[in-house]
Amino acid sequence: MVVPFVILGLAVLVGLYLVIQYNGLVRLRNRIESAWAQIGVQLQRRYDLVPNLVETVKGYAAHEKQVLENVTAARAAAINARGVGEQAKAETGFTAALKSLFAVSEAYPDLKANQNFLALQEELSGTEGRIAYARQFYNDVVQSYNNKVQAFPGNLVANTFRFTEREYFEADDASRPPVKVQF
Repeated sequence: MVVPFVILGLAVLVGLYLVIQYNGLVRLRNRIESAWAQIGVQLQRRYDLVPNLVETVKGYAAHEKQVLENVTAARAAAINARGVGEQAKAETGFTAALKSLFAVSEAYPDLKANQNFLALQEELSGTEGRIAYARQFYNDVVQSYNNKVQAFPGNLVANTFRFTEREYFEADDASRPPVKVQF
């Protein structure tokens, strides 16, 4: 008579454990989606600042056409990137193009003193910090999720319900060419 209650109790505990594991995986998956969305918000903010920055530089450094075209092309590539890996690669190229733009600005004292340029540069700098934070948060959540998906016994639940590992937002070393500035 006691054995059926023990078996029933064990079944309830196992069922409760599965529900807790499943809900934990769902929560982490949703945090990843939310963190990725926050990266997208900050990247869009960055993309929106760049045309104004390019226009400001254009007025002072019109003969730096190639640098301005590179920034515009890198921005377009970053906006159109899909998926974590492609986005990380595009962002690396975009960051390099922006560094070239700021390096060019060093050669133009009037540009460096322009209040609009300084304000845009400050805004972009703050946005870069928010992007770095959002990327770090995203990668932290991905690490927690991947640990749960890979570790026993959570991996049993993850495999059963088709939870798969997520990709980190990592810069691609191969896509980080040195910044070339020519005067």
